[in-house]
Amino acid sequence: MIKIKTLMKLLPFLLMGVIVLNSCEGELDDLGSQLVDGADGADQAYSIIAYNIDNNDIIRADASKLDSVRIGNFQEDVFGSQKVSYLTQLRLDTYDPDFGKNPVIDSVVLTLKPRYATDSVTTNTTEDYIYPDGSVAAKKVVTTYPVSKYGRTKNGNDKLVVNIKVNEVTDFMGGASDSLSSNKIFAIGSQIGSKSFDGTVNSVVITKDSDASELLNRSVSMRMKLDSAFFQNKIIAKQGNQVLKDAASFIRYFKGISISVDEPNAYLFSMAPNDAGIVIYYKNDVTATDGTVTRTKAEATLNLGSSNTHFSNIVFSNRSANYTAAMAKAVNVNDLKTKEILPDNYASKLYMQGMGGSSIGLKIPATTIIALKKLYKEDKVGIVSAKLRLYNDDETWKNSYRKPSSLIVRQNNETGFLPDMTELSSAGYSLIKTANLSTENASYDIGITASLKKIIEDETYDVTKGKDFIVNIGSYLMDSSTGLLLGQNYNDRAYNPFRIVLKGTDTNNIGQGISNTSKVAQLRIIYTKK
Repeated sequence: MIKIKTLMKLLPFLLMGVIVLNSCEGELDDLGSQLVDGADGADQAYSIIAYNIDNNDIIRADASKLDSVRIGNFQEDVFGSQKVSYLTQLRLDTYDPDFGKNPVIDSVVLTLKPRYATDSVTTNTTEDYIYPDGSVAAKKVVTTYPVSKYGRTKNGNDKLVVNIKVNEVTDFMGGASDSLSSNKIFAIGSQIGSKSFDGTVNSVVITKDSDASELLNRSVSMRMKLDSAFFQNKIIAKQGNQVLKDAASFIRYFKGISISVDEPNAYLFSMAPNDAGIVIYYKNDVTATDGTVTRTKAEATLNLGSSNTHFSNIVFSNRSANYTAAMAKAVNVNDLKTKEILPDNYASKLYMQGMGGSSIGLKIPATTIIALKKLYKEDKVGIVSAKLRLYNDDETWKNSYRKPSSLIVRQNNETGFLPDMTELSSAGYSLIKTANLSTENASYDIGITASLKKIIEDETYDVTKGKDFIVNIGSYLMDSSTGLLLGQNYNDRAYNPFRIVLKGTDTNNIGQGISNTSKVAQLRIIYTKK
């Protein structure tokens, strides 16, 4: 988890207000729009250079990047298969525990709290319920919610049921601050639990008939029973042993658990990692002063929270032939800072996928920059609006999966936000404006008015090198207390499941003015001339 105390150091560099990252499509940025009326101007589209970036199917996926985690197994025809497993350490709430005399486990329960939707809620009430602890007459109310999913959610007309399984991790996972890439392999041991999951979670409230007082109030969650014999031998039987005496010893003894899904053609769901927990329910002998021995209920808790190493293992496979061919011509992410973009890298189809999949680069051709510099210098034009526009490739991406609604953008060799995000934040600026996301005619506008103005007005700018725009699927993260963006590197790429194919470069018309109805990757400019 990102720690707020650390991030507070960044506040002097944060934006002065909340930047709205997504909105309905609009033609003009607010800054300078008042100049259009009564002035000579133009609305011009130029084709640009677009290329794919191969991220090698790897992304940093440790606790520092995982405000949320994905679990599941998903497959579609373009990007292939994606299996995501969640691994975490666990710690005792109390070290050197005393489980009492003759402790024996009744059950072990893992609780997960997946993200869920509040639509399609169902409520089931049992009026004549008997609460088992004391056989109390009661009413039981179970409210069921659909888990938010990305992927295939039905098997015909029925809910798709998947098998969630829990295994022991047998490799030491290191410290919570360690950097881990998504392709890191930790050895996985025996299975210690499984559950058939129908894609729903529920809350449970039980009240006494006699006075309506609550006997149980369980928040929305999914509960899974784990292997009692495993925990009896692993934890209870080690009472008094050094392995339970401190955290350092314990995480090297019980190294962690892995949570995964078997079914290859299902879906991905998310949860907050620090909300998970394990409770061991057991009984021990308690001797009264008169010598009477009573079997008494007790509990021990295993903490899966932020003090532990969290890790998302992401495995891609069965990539489509078209995707593989596109990556063969893509620029490797490790070469971005030094590689010259060559015609062989230009792409007519752009593949973007979260969680370590491919991203894209957009380059305004030198001929276009030179032409705009000339207009600025000789004709004294003023740029009112500049945006990079991208269209969904309706020949390739024509499925019913939700399209991404947000993008992360930076300039190559730059680490901060685009100038637009800082300079125009108070003028109603939106980094990304979308249109028609529910259709095959979806489009994305990336606002670069300030960025382009700096390039055109900078007489020292090297048009042969340029500052490409690097675009990834994802959303920037905000400080929960201030609503301010945390920084370019604080985003949800590590667990963002979306993907899309966009139209790319028109290789026959690079850097030239094109029709405003064209759907190739393009630069759209509105400028005025007094």
